[in-house]
Amino acid sequence: MKTEDFAYDLPAEFIAQTPVEPRDHSRLLVLERKTGKISHHRFFEIGQFLHPGDLMVVNETRVFPARFYGRKLPGGGKVELLLLKKLNDFRWECLVGGSGMKPGRQMQVIEGPLAEVLEDLGESRRLVRFAEPIEGAFERAGHVPLPPYIHAYQGDTERYQTIFNKTLGSAAAPTAGLHFTPGLLEKLQGQGVGLAKIDLHVGLDTFAPVTEENPEAHHIHKEWCEISAETAQLINQTRQNGGRVVAVGTTTVRTLESAAARSQNGLLQAWQGDTNLFILPGYQFKAIDAMVTNFHLPKSTLLMLVSAFAGRQTMLNAYEVAKGEGYRFFSFGDAMLLM
Repeated sequence: MKTEDFAYDLPAEFIAQTPVEPRDHSRLLVLERKTGKISHHRFFEIGQFLHPGDLMVVNETRVFPARFYGRKLPGGGKVELLLLKKLNDFRWECLVGGSGMKPGRQMQVIEGPLAEVLEDLGESRRLVRFAEPIEGAFERAGHVPLPPYIHAYQGDTERYQTIFNKTLGSAAAPTAGLHFTPGLLEKLQGQGVGLAKIDLHVGLDTFAPVTEENPEAHHIHKEWCEISAETAQLINQTRQNGGRVVAVGTTTVRTLESAAARSQNGLLQAWQGDTNLFILPGYQFKAIDAMVTNFHLPKSTLLMLVSAFAGRQTMLNAYEVAKGEGYRFFSFGDAMLLM
């Protein structure tokens, strides 16, 4: 298996720059894994593929305004900060854009606190110490970090939040959840589909392509996640009663499969912690039966994950069909249901 095995060509016109309104009018490609059968729908029709007793599991994380701008001290040159991981009230792991950002270099965050680079963590990652908690500047100075392939989006940044969002902590949205509306959710629950929630704080590495020739050599960064006792119980009951666990998004898949690796007697239990689970073809899924997902970047860990679930060639064939049908790809794009 090589990284090139997960490459595909995608002309720029297929990359969605703006979301579809209303949310549930995005398109839905349904792929039956066993037969390879593909059908085309609108997302609001997803209920016809879900059954009473099925359980949808969603990620309730919320994207926080993680991007800040500042000036170098001394000199006044521009610098950009992207908060990745909070270590304590004053220290964060960050991506820092700007030359000469070595340990000891200071900067003034625009409408925010003074900051200093403490450690070079490799590439553009830095350990940064703020003079006061940066959360105090979120509202007045922070910007929601849209993915790098979305250019000059001027719409409501709340459109980059799912309707499930609750727990502040992600640098990117769990985008499979962007297609749901309160009305659609109510309709699904009315037909007997259950709902459970997990938390995974999405990092920007979700957008990073694999650059190693052998994907197994790729270092996947850790993301914090949590599954509650209530959600674990709902999943266990669903499986015992013959229902399907439908993961909404790859972040939900990683959380549930990480918890399953720690299960006892095949039953999920409450768990929280960092996961570095890297799902590649050959992986045996333990916790999910179906998946809602968007169309992912070439050579990405996410494309490898869905290929592990549905088969690499099956997935690449489905992507070619989607291109032929004019589907929109990536974060603001259309969706797939793999079942």
